[in-house]
Amino acid sequence: MISTEFIKGSLKTIVLKVLKEDGPMHGYALTKRVEELTEGKIKLTYGNIYPLLHKLEKEKVLVTARDISTGRMRIGYALTPKGESLVTQKIKEIKEFIETLQIIVDLKPGLKYA
Repeated sequence: MISTEFIKGSLKTIVLKVLKEDGPMHGYALTKRVEELTEGKIKLTYGNIYPLLHKLEKEKVLVTARDISTGRMRIGYALTPKGESLVTQKIKEIKEFIETLQIIVDLKPGLKYA
C-alpha cells in the first residue's frame, strides 16, 4: 500500500481524474474504483475523501445529485466545466512532478548534473 503522505498530495488529482474518466459516482464507489485501478495500492478513507468532495463542491469544481432509488439517500458527484479544466491542469502538474521526481530517483552517486 502507498503511504498516506504521498496520497494526500495527489488526492485532488486522483479524484478529478477518476470522475473525468468514469463519470459521476458516489463517494463509496469512487473509493472502490481507485482501489480497483491501483490493485489495492491506494486506499482512500472516508476521512480524506469526503472533506475533499465537499471542498470541491464549494469551489464549484463538482456538482452533486441526490439519489434515493436504493431506499437511502446517496450523493453522486460529477465534474462541472470548471472541474473539467482543473483536471487537465492537475494532470499536467502531476506529470511534471513525476518526471522531476524520476530525475532524483535515478541520481547516481558521484555524477555531476548541470
